[in-house]
Amino acid sequence: MIFAPRKYGNTPLSRDVLAEDRKNCMKIGPVGLGKRALYTNSFYIRRYYYTCWQDIRRIFKRVAMSKGGFSGKGIFAAIPYLVIQKTDGTEQQCNFKFEAEVDQVLEEIQKQHPEIPIYSAESERKLKKAKAEQEAKYLKELPEDAADAIDRLQRAKAVLEKDDRYSRLIVFAAKQKRSVDGAKPSLKAIAALIDIASLAGIALGLYIRLARGNSMGVYLVLFGAAFILSVAASQILPTPRRNRRTVQADWEEALSQMRDYLKHPEDFPVPVQYAHPVVLDRMVRVIREGRASDCEEALEVVKKDLKALNNTVKVSQQEYDEVVTVKPLFIVSNYQ
Repeated sequence: MIFAPRKYGNTPLSRDVLAEDRKNCMKIGPVGLGKRALYTNSFYIRRYYYTCWQDIRRIFKRVAMSKGGFSGKGIFAAIPYLVIQKTDGTEQQCNFKFEAEVDQVLEEIQKQHPEIPIYSAESERKLKKAKAEQEAKYLKELPEDAADAIDRLQRAKAVLEKDDRYSRLIVFAAKQKRSVDGAKPSLKAIAALIDIASLAGIALGLYIRLARGNSMGVYLVLFGAAFILSVAASQILPTPRRNRRTVQADWEEALSQMRDYLKHPEDFPVPVQYAHPVVLDRMVRVIREGRASDCEEALEVVKKDLKALNNTVKVSQQEYDEVVTVKPLFIVSNYQ
């Protein structure tokens, strides 16, 4: 261990225990889940701080949403954070590059530490209220065919949850494909111009510094490099590993793996591109509300509901989490 993580909670760990726990922790994005502590990032260094689990009162996601969050418009659609509230009342906020990693962290914490709430206190109140309102919409008695459809969907959900790697994979591939396919040509042109101007600035800065000995050239080099890194972080421009061809191949490979996992995808209640537990949950709710009587009708209603959601629609936390997870599946499949 090159450096020892800094204590952020109240409970200290010895250097030996800390080194072993950090080495074997589950790494997800910039954080790590150890047996003794949660390891969080500083602005530059991953897993730089540690907080023992007994010092954590609540962990939840916070999203800074910009216009176009649901439509894929804009350079930065959402900025996700992991918020850790400690028992002493203090709060730490960790920034992530990918929202899916925050969701994965929270899912793992829920599995390993069910005693720690993974929603803010306000979100919990809203979720309880939303759940009560949702259940009030359910039919008191379901027709036999509707009950059979729900049973089929619940059994299908159990199959997907038995090994959720494949559901995660199709979501990740769909988000990557959506991001690349949805990038506007105008944004690409602007990003390319920024890169060209930045390279020119770097070249000029090197000339001024090396040929004329003026220290101002160093600043031109630094500013040019900063702009290039900013464009690279935005992921607007294609790269050899991230372009239309590669994301399409990754999407097709994810669907192929899902087909192999299901063994008999033709008997599954939804097409493989929609094989995700959240989709099945939404279908179950549609049937319970009496808006559909079988799986085929329920899927069409889910498609219609998702189409109607955009950046102008206000939704609950649960609805938001579901939409950002599965809507990319429908977008890249053109709702077919």
